[in-house]
Amino acid sequence: MTHILVAVPIFNEARTVVAVLREITEKIANIPQQLDRTDLHFTLLALDDHSTDATPSLLATLPIESIRQLRNRGYGFAMQETFREAAARNAEWCISIDCDEQHEPFRLVDFVRAALKGDVDVISGSRYMDDAHAHDSAPADRRAINATLTAELNTALGLQLTDAFCGFKAYRTSAVTKLALDADGYEFPMQFWVAAAAHALRVEEISIRRIYLDETRRFGGGLDDSAVRLAHYRSTMQRARERYTP
Repeated sequence: MTHILVAVPIFNEARTVVAVLREITEKIANIPQQLDRTDLHFTLLALDDHSTDATPSLLATLPIESIRQLRNRGYGFAMQETFREAAARNAEWCISIDCDEQHEPFRLVDFVRAALKGDVDVISGSRYMDDAHAHDSAPADRRAINATLTAELNTALGLQLTDAFCGFKAYRTSAVTKLALDADGYEFPMQFWVAAAAHALRVEEISIRRIYLDETRRFGGGLDDSAVRLAHYRSTMQRARERYTP
């Protein structure tokens, strides 16, 4: 039996949480038949980062396991929690998918198919690998920061990424639990990629559609200023290189 944990980081997603989680439930139920793999077992876990809207009450109406933080901890903390939960549940793989309708649950089967090939440790969605898959243009500052930092990561680490910040990913649990990650916020990918390169994790990107339904979405903590955000992410990358590079 191959166990796969599907984790959904959530913060104030009352508008979308019910529809998205129901669709994910439906899609993962179909994957064993799609792949002709009766040995696949899925667990769906909602990770509520102390939402302050109606999200908690809506989650309570769904037959889905959820974990609620006692205070807001950040996106990176949710990813660390995903890895810890995957290890505790003996899940060979964990998949992260966002709850804001910018990731398409029907693509979960593609991540599982890539994981089951067994030759990589991280399967990372890319919204920029193929512009033919673009549904929306990305906000200019987000696209610029993503492109800049993706290029800097590639140069510094010898990677070949096209999208360093996509949250739709599959991770081999045994590979990522040894990374000792502690970046709690949106800077998490900067630490993750440095640690992944330092541990020689094998990475594959797969193209997904670029969907931006809310271009005004805020980062908080001063990071809505693109210059502050870029500097913060660069600082995280530098600290990670100092930590993980011999």
